[in-house]
Amino acid sequence: MTLDGIDLKRYSRIILGIDPGTNVMGYGVLGVIGKNPALIRMGVLRLNAKETHYLRLKRIFDCTLDLVASFLPDELAIEAPFFGINVQSMLKLGRAQGVAMAAALSRGIPVCEYEPRKIKQAITGNGAASKEQVQDMLRRMLNIPASDIPHELDATDALAAALCHFYESSKPKIAKSGSWKDFIAKNPDKVCK
Repeated sequence: MTLDGIDLKRYSRIILGIDPGTNVMGYGVLGVIGKNPALIRMGVLRLNAKETHYLRLKRIFDCTLDLVASFLPDELAIEAPFFGINVQSMLKLGRAQGVAMAAALSRGIPVCEYEPRKIKQAITGNGAASKEQVQDMLRRMLNIPASDIPHELDATDALAAALCHFYESSKPKIAKSGSWKDFIAKNPDKVCK
């Protein structure tokens, strides 16, 4: 499939990252070529503050469905709501995250969520990094020209969630170790007699 001149078949895997919000929702689409991540697209959905909260939630749902239909992602990585003092803001943010997740799940896309600290740690090595530091590291890591970096930090936050998921899911799986008895049974040649 080709989208605006982008051949999506060249990617072995596509990860959609979302930074949910009720005013601005960021999205980032990351493709994997071999073992290397590459930027496909990033941007934001601006939500009208004059619309009701419910209409904004519908727009988030619809936008997520459009992103899924356009880019055919294999997975969705989403930033988890973090602790906040304002309970109403946290509730609204949780709803925004929920409708984005529901949209992806309705199309069979598995969802993984990451705390902001985990995402920052994966990208910069510092869980307390600023959004600007995350943006700058993404630019360097993915060789994104400075002119292509959007002003909205929500877009790079979403891309960071996708890249964090790429790193986390690319780690080798370590088998759960058993007992010494199991080891000896499986490796009799390693036992000295």
